[in-house]
Amino acid sequence: MTQIISSLSRSVIPAPMAGGPTTPELVRAAHAAGSFGTLGLGSASIDSARTQIDQCAGIPFGVNLFCPQQPLSKPQLEAARELARAENQPLPEPNYSFDFEEKLELALRGGARVVWSMFGTFTSHQLERIHAAGAEAWTTVTTPAEAIAAARGGVDTLCVQGPDAGGHRGTWDLAATPSSLPLEKLVAEVHAVAPEHPIIAAGGLRTAEDIVTALSWPGVIACSCGSAFLLAREAGTSDYNRRLICNGGKTVTTRAFSGRYARGLETYYTRSHPNLPPVYPLLNPVLKERRAQHDDAVAYCLVGTEVEKINGGTVADILNQLCQNPN
Repeated sequence: MTQIISSLSRSVIPAPMAGGPTTPELVRAAHAAGSFGTLGLGSASIDSARTQIDQCAGIPFGVNLFCPQQPLSKPQLEAARELARAENQPLPEPNYSFDFEEKLELALRGGARVVWSMFGTFTSHQLERIHAAGAEAWTTVTTPAEAIAAARGGVDTLCVQGPDAGGHRGTWDLAATPSSLPLEKLVAEVHAVAPEHPIIAAGGLRTAEDIVTALSWPGVIACSCGSAFLLAREAGTSDYNRRLICNGGKTVTTRAFSGRYARGLETYYTRSHPNLPPVYPLLNPVLKERRAQHDDAVAYCLVGTEVEKINGGTVADILNQLCQNPN
């Protein structure tokens, strides 16, 4: 058990959702309700990251960061250029670092209790800095191989993300096809290769029954829920995406949202681009103008399975629903 998790009165923590849904208000509300919130700063600007961290001062909080990505290959860049030409849009210079080092420094100076990595894990030097600051290092994994690498590297906790999760899959390899292994089996395989490491289960957990079941799996000490909080009063989910979620529909896992595998509500664009190559992070800028105009054909509503089970209310309301005794 980690110090952070053991200090909580809740077994559910809101997942860090980049791009707006996870706000400082949501993080503070989670803390007030006995849980723990983590800012999703992977795609945030430095100024936005600084502001959000400052707004969490005085409470325990975490930050989630995107690990630096290898530059796209020439064929991948050319594929991105073709997509941009089709939309008559310029192709920006990609930021492959996601300002990881700068945001890590801001997080540690700002008192973050957890630094949580996505799309990879920490270097030994980064882990030394995190632990020297009295913080914990958590890493999202989607395969046993990733779990072994993270555990051997020295992280404190593994967040095991299954295929029903909304948002981006945490695969470390941009070009890899994510595993479709159900969350329960994935957790079992990760626990088998890293039995000493506590596990946070994530992906498609929607009800109190789901939470009780997941907590019975070997190694699991808590559950992370993202989509369950998208309609929370304190969430930064746009009015447009709130409407899309309330309308429901089929969710799909595809690169056609961002150029990296992610799950969201199916659109005309996802149907017409079933084999989109890995062009992350360049697809969002290409479609930014149409998305700003709320063009349903290219909607960017990342959400997990069973959309119809997502409820509104406050963060405390949702935690009460998820953590109640199902019997």
